[in-house]
Amino acid sequence: MLPALIARYADRLHAAIGSDHHVASPLGAWLVLALAAGARPDPALEDALGCSAADARGYASALLEKPHPAVGAAAAVWTRADRRTPALQAWEAGLSAAVERGPVPSQADADAWTAGRTGGLIEKFPLPLDAQTVLVLASALATDVDWAEPFEDVPASALGRTDWELTTVLRSAPTHQAWIAADPEAGDIAVHRAASGDAEPISVVSVIAAPDVPPLTVLRAAHRAADDDRRSLFDLPLGDGHAWTLAEEPVRTTSRTGREERCEAILPAWDAESTHDLMDAGFREAAAALFSLLAPEDDLEAEAVQTALARYTKTGFAAAAVTALGVRSLSYVEPRDGVRRTATLRFGRPYAVVAVANQPGGPWDRVPVFSAWVTQPSGPTPPTHPPRT
Repeated sequence: MLPALIARYADRLHAAIGSDHHVASPLGAWLVLALAAGARPDPALEDALGCSAADARGYASALLEKPHPAVGAAAAVWTRADRRTPALQAWEAGLSAAVERGPVPSQADADAWTAGRTGGLIEKFPLPLDAQTVLVLASALATDVDWAEPFEDVPASALGRTDWELTTVLRSAPTHQAWIAADPEAGDIAVHRAASGDAEPISVVSVIAAPDVPPLTVLRAAHRAADDDRRSLFDLPLGDGHAWTLAEEPVRTTSRTGREERCEAILPAWDAESTHDLMDAGFREAAAALFSLLAPEDDLEAEAVQTALARYTKTGFAAAAVTALGVRSLSYVEPRDGVRRTATLRFGRPYAVVAVANQPGGPWDRVPVFSAWVTQPSGPTPPTHPPRT
């Protein structure tokens, strides 16, 4: 179910982005929409998600709480303390415990969060943060894997006719998968799939269709490309297709039919870095939902941006995306002269101490574990065991 929802949303996201060279993470954007969906009932937002708000939050929670071993996944909600209305606090309480929480960070701290959650692949948070920022909802996804078997470098002439100026390209390894498939929308397509060598692999699927097939149609075909759509090479004409050359030669074979089929793929290495405005990809509805959590007298505006990058090379695949939805108050009051009071608390007579376990949603939550009544303080003493690191 979830793969179909993300593929559906990818259609909307890529339509908003356009057909220039780019990389994006529909999943990263969808996660932010899913977390925002609980702010208030909104059929338009649920339509963007492709499911109910409750189901979307359930899917998002499962992804964040049980991350894939080869995909780093994180989400955060940051709020200004003076804008934490009861409605906002109730919405936040309904989010998964895996969603990080805290005050709106400085720009430097947001950049550090971005670099930390993407393994350094992305260094800058996609939105500017300042004193007028009252709420930020963000997701980060990252992967960096080696192919189980690397490609082979071959001269660019192996790619055949192309408009690209290249000197070398990549030829698929024997353990890669390549085939020609019949897609219900895109027609006959060429498919290549390479996988990482991890126990829980990442697969990267490349799909090319005839040149007159629209990009969105090819993207949809790539989302649904599967082995069971293979066409037999003996059902296709010899010679040049739109993205392949089919040849035949006599061989010695052990096949009972006397026929063997083999595909290899030639494709370029590539990389992309992109920044996308997401407001037309369901984020206007998400922003309106978050606006409802804040004080009605606030004059608010929203911005939604995704930064993404990817590198597809001879030896592996790396990609990361950070998606951010920020809400700013236009009614911010400039700081002015005022008064601050500070209390210094002094425990100079007997007092009580209680140690409480914190485990949101778990059996230990708010359970007092130790308690004490202190009447005989002691001076500082050396630790009895090494400090924990």
